[in-house]
Amino acid sequence: MPFRVEKLSIPDVLVIRPQKFDDDRGFFMETYKRSEFAAAGIPDEFRQDSASKSRKGVVRGLHYQLEPAAQGKLLRALTGSVYEVAVDIRRGSPTFGRWTGTLLSAREGTIMWIPPGFAAGLVSLEEDSEFAYKTTAEYSKPHERGILWSDPAIGVEWPGGFSHPIVSAKDQVHPLLKDAEINFVYRPR
Repeated sequence: MPFRVEKLSIPDVLVIRPQKFDDDRGFFMETYKRSEFAAAGIPDEFRQDSASKSRKGVVRGLHYQLEPAAQGKLLRALTGSVYEVAVDIRRGSPTFGRWTGTLLSAREGTIMWIPPGFAAGLVSLEEDSEFAYKTTAEYSKPHERGILWSDPAIGVEWPGGFSHPIVSAKDQVHPLLKDAEINFVYRPR
């Protein structure tokens, strides 16, 4: 199996570590294999691929889309590294309002699965980190929502020691979790 799948502190959020084959020419690795990802509980249909590039110290998020346009996200760094976080926003979940995160590094090829019902965000840890992700639903502006990246009730511990992170004007005015519009309900498996 070319992938090692690990559950994070919120078990529905997964880290996938691909097997990487390095030699004097460079490297090769598989970044997606439908059968193996489906066996790990990741849906086998994605509707959109997106990419972004961020300077060191940029914080993006915490973003999500409401039902019926909720997005599951399969994310990885193409260059540089980012710290990706997922916040559980499923009402009734035993981990509602908690966050988990992991380092996604182009060098390691680490991949993260964030299912629908979570808000996602990142901080770029290197200059010009490029990031790509697949989503289970297309972008829908009417369903787009966010939570303030620095909500003290959530308490994300953003790494990097940035005293003044670079945050878009839009991301600076998202509501706190307690005031956010959320229509996700936890459904135990």
